Amino acid sequence: MEIKKFEMSERYMLGMVLAFVGGFLDSYTFVSRGQVFANAQTGNMVLLGMELSNKNYLKAGSYLAPILAFVLGVLISEFVRTNHSNKMLHWRQSIVLFEIIMLSLVAFIPMGNYNVIANVIVSFVCSLQVETFRKMHGRNYATTMCTGNLRSGSELLYHFFITKDKFSVEMSLKYFGIILIFILGGVTGFELTKIYLEKTIFLACFGLSIVFFLMFYKLENQ
Repeated sequence: MEIKKFEMSERYMLGMVLAFVGGFLDSYTFVSRGQVFANAQTGNMVLLGMELSNKNYLKAGSYLAPILAFVLGVLISEFVRTNHSNKMLHWRQSIVLFEIIMLSLVAFIPMGNYNVIANVIVSFVCSLQVETFRKMHGRNYATTMCTGNLRSGSELLYHFFITKDKFSVEMSLKYFGIILIFILGGVTGFELTKIYLEKTIFLACFGLSIVFFLMFYKLENQ
């Protein structure tokens, strides 16, 4: 059997840390920043439509802002990927470092009237993450939302039942593992945000710092 090599950005361990951060940030913004989702822009789109229907345009704007920030994050991530010239850092490390700086700023934005600003920054960061880390062992996945992971894990599980292919069940379990870690991040964010309020986001910065340093490792065998 051929031994494949994957970049550190595709390693399962890295994906688990990123998934924890993803779930954590969604819970953080929902609890402390006006019940807005940082990652799940589908949810924000539904809430946007509801507020527009109710002619509550100011509230609708609070959901539109993170959606637009998410789009901007994807554009910037692609720009950095294609124009990165720093020889010391991989382009993904540069993105992660930028994420840490931006999230650190959110910790000093008071809750209440400035929630829109905080949500825009967090959604922007989440879009950078979802666009920058898109593969796990060569397969598409996401660390800031779980619907696609649930579909992929279920498909691979069915494939295992039909073919008895061990790799399929291994990858299926990894997808479900990412989902569980995402949920754990959400639980952690929910509980800690009630105690430490806006400063809780420093835990996400810590998680991303782990990702930043892990990416100094070179290619490894699967």
